[in-house]
Parts: sequence; C-alpha cells; structure tokens
Amino acid sequence: MTLADTSVAASATRSGRVRTEPVAIVDIGSNSVRLVIYESFSRTPAVVHNEKAICAIGRNMVSCGRLSEAGIQSALQALARYRMLADAHHATSREAVATAAARDAPNGGDFVRRAEAAWGGPIRILSGEQEAHVAAEGVIAGIPEADGLAADLGGGSLDIVSVRNGRTGDAFTFPFGPLRLIDLAKGDCSKARDIIDKGLSKVGGLASISGSTLFAVGGAWRSFARVDMEEMRYPLHVLHQYEIPRARALKLARVISQMSKKSLDRMRLVSRRRAEALPFGAVVLERLLLATDIERVVISANGLREGLLHAQLVPEERQKDPLLEYAAGANRRLSRAPAHASELFRWIAPLFANEGSEARRIREAASLFSDIGWRRHPDDRATGASGQVLTAPFVGASHRIRALIATAIFHRYSGDEEYPRAIGIHGLLSAPDHQLALKIGLAARLAFAISASAVGELPHYALRPNDTRLILEVARRREAIAGEPVQKRLAALAQIFGLKAEIVLV
Repeated sequence: MTLADTSVAASATRSGRVRTEPVAIVDIGSNSVRLVIYESFSRTPAVVHNEKAICAIGRNMVSCGRLSEAGIQSALQALARYRMLADAHHATSREAVATAAARDAPNGGDFVRRAEAAWGGPIRILSGEQEAHVAAEGVIAGIPEADGLAADLGGGSLDIVSVRNGRTGDAFTFPFGPLRLIDLAKGDCSKARDIIDKGLSKVGGLASISGSTLFAVGGAWRSFARVDMEEMRYPLHVLHQYEIPRARALKLARVISQMSKKSLDRMRLVSRRRAEALPFGAVVLERLLLATDIERVVISANGLREGLLHAQLVPEERQKDPLLEYAAGANRRLSRAPAHASELFRWIAPLFANEGSEARRIREAASLFSDIGWRRHPDDRATGASGQVLTAPFVGASHRIRALIATAIFHRYSGDEEYPRAIGIHGLLSAPDHQLALKIGLAARLAFAISASAVGELPHYALRPNDTRLILEVARRREAIAGEPVQKRLAALAQIFGLKAEIVLV
C-alpha cells in the first residue's frame, strides 16, 4: 500500500474485504494458557484483550509420565473464564490450539476433551512441525524481511524452522522446553547442556539452515532480552526486533545459567514464575548458538498466536506493509484531516527525488504520523507525539527505523531543535539518519504552516529544488499565505538541504 493509492473509496473497498468481527485465540502451552482477543482479521489488528495464566500442565511430566493434575485444574478454570470473556466481546470467530504437553502426555487427549468442554469449542492439537511453522508465520507477520532461523521456545519444546522471502522451510522440534529440561536434568543446568547437545547433534541439517539471524520467540527468551536491556541501559523498551549480538548473548546466557534461585527471585524484571525457567531458556539459547553460525539474536514478540491469525488472512491482506497499515490507522483515528497525509507525502516528494525504497517507506510512515499530536498541549507536542511513535505497538520496523520516524515527528513539531538527549535514542541513528529525520520533519513543518492541515490547500503551491535554491511557488492571488511563518520555515528547510530559500509568485 502507498499513500498515492489511498482514497476514501479505496479504503472503503479494502475494509469491505476484511472480516471485521473480533477473533479470540487460545494457546494452551506446557507452561501457560493464554487468551488474545483481536479487534478483527486484519494485517495490524488491535489487541482488545490479552491474558495469560501460568498453569504449568507440563510440570514433572517426564518423571510422572502425565500432565500435572493441579495444572489441569488451573487450565480448566482459565479456559472457562476465557470463554466468558470471548462471549462478552462477541468474538464469534475463535480458535484454540494445544502444543507439546497435550500432544505428548498419555492423558493429553483426556485433558483436551475436558478443556473443550470448558472453552466451549474444539481445540486443535498441533504436531511439533505444525507448531514450528505456525510460530514462524507469526515471525514473518511481524518481520516480513526475516531471513534466518525462527525458534519458538515453549515450556515443553523447542521448535525451529528456516524463514526466508516470506516463506518457511525445514522444521525441527526438540523436547527442550524449560519445564521439560528442569525435569529431565533434575534442575541441573550442566546436565541440561549435555541433553541439548546430544539432541542437536542428531540433526545433520541444522547448521545448513541456520543463516545469520535467530528470531527468538517465547516468554523465557523475552525475559532474557529484558535482562540484557537492563544491563545495556538500552533506551528503547520495545522487545520486538530487539537485537543481541552473538558474543553478548553467549556471555549473558552463561551468567544467567549460573545464577542461584535466590538471585533469580530478586530480579525485578522477571516474574517469579518466569524466573524458574529463565536459566534453562538461557542454556537452550547458548547451545543453539554454539551449534550454528548464528551471528545475532532478534526477539520476535510475534509467535504462535499471531501466526494463527496471519494464516487466516486473505492473500491481499497478508501482503500489506504492517508499518504503513498501522500508521494509516493511527492517521485515521488521530489526525485532524486524514486525507491531508497523502497530500503531504506527495507535496514534499520533489525534495527526495533520489530516495530508495526504505527512505520512501520511512517518509510515508512519517507523513501518516505527522498530525497525531494536534490535541496535545503545545508544550508536549514534540516530545509527546515523538514518544507516541517510539513506543507504538506496530511491527515491521527495526528499532533504527522506529527511532528515525519518531525523530522526524519531533522535528515536525519542534523545528531544528535537538532531540532530547535524555530520551537516549541518538545512538540508534547514524549521522545520515539524523539528517533524513530532520529533512522530513522540517518539510512537514513547512507544509503544515502553509495548509494548517486543511485538505486541498497544498496542491495550490509547488516546492521545487534546483542546484542552488529551494523555490516555493505561490500564485499571486494567494500571496498572503507566504507570510513570516512560512518564510522562516522555508529558510530552515532550505538550509538543511544546503540551498537558498526563495518564494516565487506565479
């Protein structure tokens, strides 16, 4: 989707093809049972409700040979509650799946029958390969350019699959979930290392599908990333697409695997129920990195549940750009005149004649976000709107791109003021990134001075750069529009391009 294609009619046509009813998805894992209710079947649906219960149905399954009865009771209670919540939201579209513990335990079938009664609908037991592919679909939904190995670490299993060009490849599943490892290794991380190494050594094709990036899915690995963020004093607290270099991931994995229970319990970033699994999740990551040539770990907040939703979208919806779809939705909800964004995008285009596809995408997203701060207090518009973009729940953008767009929005409201150092995202951007953000922001700032966000105003004027000058063409009958505010903003924009500003009456 591009802004040039968007219109009220086109938007209405698109929305007509999207199923607009809420959809409820339940994921019954070895450790947790989760409900997510999405607003609709769309590329970037809002999450209406997200809830999990740590039931641990797979606890001690190896030593006892069965699902935990206490865990089963807890899961049934959670599912009965989830059914009522789905009913309350009128989620007529529902899907429920069960993974490693339910498929491997002798009493898994009996549990699923009881769970179906509590949930009020069918529950599909996924095979290990199905689980791997569905989780990888979730990774692709959130990181369309993903190229490497998607790995989903649940309580009972590790499921890995290659991803490239929007497709999933060979899949493998291992009984290496933290709950199962705790049982198999009797709580000993050293024994867990041996178990994992033996299992990975039996897969001859693992190294050949590894690629350079591991896309890590699962609660244990998200907790691992939170610890790394804290250690690095990372300025952007967004887990999705958070990147950890190989050497740092290996070092932290070894440290966490050697921590005592008392030390783990004192960690504020990780819940006590997650803390037990964290050392074993760290060991799995360590051994997987050492068994492959992976150079970096990238956290995916998307996984099985997002994969289930993504798989149900019509092909046209699946192909949409998730960043631009989210930005377009924010523009519709928050801007004074949503159609102004497409005019802005086209109007400033002559300044960026040689931009590549990535820069164009960034400029398009910034145009869509450009008026979201208009209801804020004037003193808060620049930092508030920028922060809103910085932490917005969209996918399909690296932290660098997220920071670049947010910085552009800051300059759209503040002019050429320096982005606040206290926010700390300067290190995420290169000098050319800062320049691009400033150019987009100042161009948008000029456009809003001319149009006041009124649809149909910008096309009356033309912005035309040449080798030495940045020319704003104004019809003589509209000369009054080019007053001091416009002159100042045109001069600031011209300066950042190394040009002289000129207003030409035509």
